[in-house]
Amino acid sequence: MKPSFPVGEHDADAIDGPIRLELLYRNERGALLRFFTRHRATPVEADDLAQEAFLRFASVDDSAAPIVRPVSYLRQIGRNLLRNEAKSSQRLSQATEPAVLELTASDLDEVARLEARDSLRRIEAAMWTLKPKTRAIFFAYRIEGMSYVQIADKLGMSVRGVEKQISKAIYAIGQALEDRS
Repeated sequence: MKPSFPVGEHDADAIDGPIRLELLYRNERGALLRFFTRHRATPVEADDLAQEAFLRFASVDDSAAPIVRPVSYLRQIGRNLLRNEAKSSQRLSQATEPAVLELTASDLDEVARLEARDSLRRIEAAMWTLKPKTRAIFFAYRIEGMSYVQIADKLGMSVRGVEKQISKAIYAIGQALEDRS
């Protein structure tokens, strides 16, 4: 059932129930998608995050205390989703880094040492194929031990941007280690 009155940007604030959610979705989905893509989400990720934001909004039980400013509430849900995504991605990238970076040659026999040396050469070659900014971010994280937030602050970029650069470096290293030709 479509409302027979004009729908403005904040008309969803004055309506209750499913119609409010439909109006909010229609009026705010585009803004949420732009917000997520501005914060380095791919279009698919932005769409998933927007859907999750609306699902969380719809699941709020506001019978005891109704949501006074649903647009603001939805945007806060979006900001929280981005923070959660950054935290989980950081944990995931730390868990999936190639194990060869943790090897010490003194613990290996001669054949394993040669393989480790070959792997290190591949890693070094992969690092030099990266853009200088990506390489610098990866070194700041792995060598200097800086956190994503510290790197983002130092370089004036978003945490999500730092996360993507580190992911690119890790991917390049993984590809270099897989290419044993």
